[in-house]
Amino acid sequence: MQPVSAGLLEQFVFSKPYFDPEGLIVATHDGAPIGFVHAGFGPNDDETALSTDLGTTHLLMLRGDHRHAALADELLAWAEGYLRDRGTRVLYAGGIRPLNGFYLGLYGGSELPGVLATDPVLGDMCLRNDYREIDRVVVLQRELSRFRQPISRTQRQLRRETTCHEDYCPPAKTWWEACTTGAFERLRFTLEPNVGGEPSASVWFWDIEPLSTGWGVPTAGMYDLYVPSPLRRQGVATHLLVEAFARLSSRGIVLVEAQTMQTNAPAVALYQSLGFEKVDEGVVYRKE
Repeated sequence: MQPVSAGLLEQFVFSKPYFDPEGLIVATHDGAPIGFVHAGFGPNDDETALSTDLGTTHLLMLRGDHRHAALADELLAWAEGYLRDRGTRVLYAGGIRPLNGFYLGLYGGSELPGVLATDPVLGDMCLRNDYREIDRVVVLQRELSRFRQPISRTQRQLRRETTCHEDYCPPAKTWWEACTTGAFERLRFTLEPNVGGEPSASVWFWDIEPLSTGWGVPTAGMYDLYVPSPLRRQGVATHLLVEAFARLSSRGIVLVEAQTMQTNAPAVALYQSLGFEKVDEGVVYRKE
């Protein structure tokens, strides 16, 4: 979490069309705020409206001189009560798609990673209150200044047979996508066969603002890497990312961040083959 202003909170939290003030619970002591918890929901299956079936405690923060377990647990109880009163049956902690309605750009990085392992307040609170870990998110980064394109027969053949296209800020596909990522500067790269037909692969990047400004390094966050099943394990994803990295580097991007589930072994192997290194991890917590 980076230091934020009232303007950033307005942009990334309060201005969302589904923001409910009752889901943001603030603790005070002698009239001064000492902590808060924020709970909310995700979209329905079509991503056309909000659904309260699943709910999450997006964030819990305490002032440095009031970091007490009892206060954190009481704030969590208020958040859980808010979610249950609106019909939530399964409780999560931390933001992760599709429960990513708030704080993208303020917490985590290229995507919301659940609860960061480096966030002890929220993580310890989950373990004390019967949440269980159901998965982990691996956070990886790659410096582009030292990136060298892999040369192989497969890559040379793909370079002859396909063309990489880029689209700047394409329209959002759903209402939820417009709400969560539509305001960011985004790039979509697609790999298309020269003979025509459907794209062989696609991937999205965004500028991770304002986090990357706080890091002091121009950074692109990668998400939604997709390769159709028949074309997987044929070097297509590698070729697309190599082309995308070269174009991002020419735009002044120094660092690329990606996230994937720890259990997604093919994705982890792909990123490692391209020189990505693990820099953090997130934990997905759930409570029935």
